[in-house]
Amino acid sequence: MTSSPARVAVVGCGWWSTFTHIPALLKHPDAELAAVCDRSEAALAATTEAFGELATYTDHRAMLAAEKLDGVVIAVSHNAHYPVARDCLEAGLHIMVEKPMVLQASHARELIGLAEDQSRQIIVGYPYHYSPTTRQARDILQSGELGEIQYVSCLFASMVVELYRGNDEAYRPVFEYPVTGPKQAYADPEQAGGGQGHLQVTHSAGSLLYVTGLRPESVCCFMENWDVPVDLVNAISVKFHAQNGSPAIGVLGSTGNIGVGDEGQLDIQVYCEHGYLVLDQIHGTLRVKLHDGDEQRYGPLTGEDAYLRFATSENLVDVITGKSENGSPGEVGARVVELLDAAYRSAAQGGGPVKID
Repeated sequence: MTSSPARVAVVGCGWWSTFTHIPALLKHPDAELAAVCDRSEAALAATTEAFGELATYTDHRAMLAAEKLDGVVIAVSHNAHYPVARDCLEAGLHIMVEKPMVLQASHARELIGLAEDQSRQIIVGYPYHYSPTTRQARDILQSGELGEIQYVSCLFASMVVELYRGNDEAYRPVFEYPVTGPKQAYADPEQAGGGQGHLQVTHSAGSLLYVTGLRPESVCCFMENWDVPVDLVNAISVKFHAQNGSPAIGVLGSTGNIGVGDEGQLDIQVYCEHGYLVLDQIHGTLRVKLHDGDEQRYGPLTGEDAYLRFATSENLVDVITGKSENGSPGEVGARVVELLDAAYRSAAQGGGPVKID
């Protein structure tokens, strides 16, 4: 544990950084926001106008060479996560990388190996992992109280379709962008890598794999774009690696086409040998029921307690200073990447099975 402030830089001054990460770091008593980096001079100017004078860079490699840092928050376009994360890990820094961790399974595995070699942590941007009810679900499943997991089901319905049209102004009444909106970032397949899968299913799959500890083995998937340039709806079937007995199987479904301002649904159901649990991450509720009829309920959580958006940046600082462990580990993020990489390949092949290496 160190008493010195954690010197953290932010790469990417887009909407999520300026809405979440930069405010979180400026508020944290143990953090020093050492620098911000973005390829756009206009984005840097808007960021310093909103948050005050900061060291600014247009090249993250120049920043890494010039600044003495302990960690970096990476919130750039999806297709840039891998090279920036790799460079930061090679510089010996802890990182918090936004979801999706990367777009390719091979890149995820490479970063995990690099972090291990450098004895550094990768935190992935999944705020739901820090929810008390999500952690309660994880503790119950890992205790073995419910027995082996047999079947899982996950549904995520969210209000993002206008982002896939590049119409970020539709969400200004909801998010009240302090600096900027995401603009075209999620409507461009080259930048985003995909739509609902990489933007939203990554959250629900991350939560599912976090609470269950399951590892995907093979995937079948159907996706449809409808009238947007990226996938809008997804139906994913998964066979998981067997733990002790037969392998668990499950489904993950998602749509981004619900109305602006609708809170949506993110429900995870896990059915086991001796009972089941139902986790509602939007409302922060958890119901656990055993076959003998015993039932326990937790939550609800309200307001920001249900979605702790500052938690990932705060966790990076606390990991650096030795005050807490990694609450959203890279290993889970890598499993999500493996699942989604296989899902996109399956969909491209007409829905046939794709085995994960």
